Amino acid sequence: MKVADAKIIEIPKIEDRRGNLSVIEELKSIPFQIARVYWLYDVPGGESRGGHAHRKLKQLLIAVSGSFTVTLDDGREKRKFLLNHPYQGLIIDTGIWRTLDDFSSGAVCLVIASELYDEDDYIYDYDEFLKYKQCSM
Repeated sequence: MKVADAKIIEIPKIEDRRGNLSVIEELKSIPFQIARVYWLYDVPGGESRGGHAHRKLKQLLIAVSGSFTVTLDDGREKRKFLLNHPYQGLIIDTGIWRTLDDFSSGAVCLVIASELYDEDDYIYDYDEFLKYKQCSM
């Protein structure tokens, strides 16, 4: 995947005077099966999350509360996305370096992943990531 292919998707939003509801269904709302769900919260001011890429795993990131910035990098191009609506999500495909920054106070990032946790799927070294990208092109 290239950063240019990354996009924010609209998550179905059911509006109700009692409060809104959004729903995600695997292979319908998102283009992959859901294997794992987790969330990031209480990120101290000035701290970053991410700083890695995945060989197999695909993700959907949602700011269910507050906001944060996601920087995606495919080894050639970088692109920033501001996530600040619980009815929008950012699809991140395999082979994309991601960094999450600028968390607002009380921000919660929901992550929906296509794979179970596998340490071997992570690329934490940026130079190794660049080599991986060259080999996979």
